[in-house]
Amino acid sequence: MRFERKIQLIIFMATLLSGCATTSRMPRQISDSNNGDHPVLTERETETSHESAEPVVENSVTEEAENLIQLVGISYDDPPPAPAENEESITPLSTLEQIALDRNPKLVRLYHEYQSAVSRSHHIDKLPDPKIGANIFGNPIETASGSQQANLGLSQSIPWLERLNAEQQKAIFEAFAIRSEYRAARLRVLSGVRVGWYRLYVIDRQISTTKANQDLLQSLIDVANARISTGQASQGDVLLGTLELSQLEERLLTYRKQRRAVAAEINRLLARPAETPIEIPESIQVKTTPLTSPEIYQLALSHQPEIEAARLRTQATRWGIEVARLKRRPDLMFSANYLITDNNRPPSGIVNVGQDPWSVGVQMSVPLWKEKYDSIRNEAGWKHQAAQRSVQEISDRYDALILDLFTEAERAAETARLYETTILPQARQTLSADQNSYSNGAVEFDRVIRDYRSVLTLELEYQKAIGDLAIANARLEAAAGQELDFTAMR
Repeated sequence: MRFERKIQLIIFMATLLSGCATTSRMPRQISDSNNGDHPVLTERETETSHESAEPVVENSVTEEAENLIQLVGISYDDPPPAPAENEESITPLSTLEQIALDRNPKLVRLYHEYQSAVSRSHHIDKLPDPKIGANIFGNPIETASGSQQANLGLSQSIPWLERLNAEQQKAIFEAFAIRSEYRAARLRVLSGVRVGWYRLYVIDRQISTTKANQDLLQSLIDVANARISTGQASQGDVLLGTLELSQLEERLLTYRKQRRAVAAEINRLLARPAETPIEIPESIQVKTTPLTSPEIYQLALSHQPEIEAARLRTQATRWGIEVARLKRRPDLMFSANYLITDNNRPPSGIVNVGQDPWSVGVQMSVPLWKEKYDSIRNEAGWKHQAAQRSVQEISDRYDALILDLFTEAERAAETARLYETTILPQARQTLSADQNSYSNGAVEFDRVIRDYRSVLTLELEYQKAIGDLAIANARLEAAAGQELDFTAMR
């Protein structure tokens, strides 16, 4: 019974000690901007040598997991909903965008990766689990105070606490970087839905324009048939008009095929069946932005999540250098041992018969291998240099992208304005005049057909310019990282 009581006492003490093990430093908090979306980075990355790079203490460390999840806008209790079966097509663009945000597989994956990174940041700074062990002696160790039957041991390893804190801060910045990657992917998905939606609009307008021109062409053929009956025209006029009708039908088949492909791509982003129908309104509001390309680029530097993610990863690698530096610090291990001794000796005035001896000890790692730790620090330093260059590379890429999209938007706006105010009215006026002249026999049928082809081509190009402008605006917003100010095109 005495032996069992000792065992119970030791187990209780071991449980109490393991429950109290924790780091002694409380992590600091990362301050966020006013809208809660952008962590404040108070120092720009300007180092040119990893030897001089030191972590920014003001920008470090951690928040509660629930606060981090709120920054992304998703909670543990509200996972992305599963796609509904037999769902009716949804026309409004805003509703399609919301479906994409809820269901897009890439966004769901990044959401899970973000949760994983947040969870990691909450355990990376904790102490290793304590170890408890027992040795049962097959042949007891005979001592003057009695036979030692067993040895119980408890140990706790304590890494350098400053290194644990640095590892946690590195994990926090990596979690924030994944959050920014989620937001960047969110912008790309929204842009993809908007671009596809505007492409469907252009295709639908091209289909309706082509059908309207079929009716116009049929009226010309009817006029030609009437003139043939009176001997004022030849059968060739009707054949020419019929050939044009066949070409229009072929054009319609091409447009319908393109529409199915674009609709399938939108449904892919929405995680819906590819054949789910999507209806597009007959008109959209044409807008232009008063901002200049440099102004949009400055917005991107402040709000583009992909640039922000690169900066956060740079901050994480800075803390990686600190972690590598602190690996040279020794780790400690505290231990306690308790030896169970039988009361099987005659009473003695020299020793306490049956008394259980115990001991405590401490061990320390000895980081002797300088070359090993130099290599660890060099590895972290090169990663930091690569992360710094990534920020510049992404910033330059967005500078070129925004200029290209801005130029495309200006071209499309000017083209649409020119078609609407000058070219199309003149072409339609010419067609109407020649159509009347043909009825009176003043012009040949092939001239009317040329006018008709010109009007059809110009109308299709006008609709394409409208779509190009809307698409360029959608991509500009995605590149800027936020909604832009637009005004109706004049």
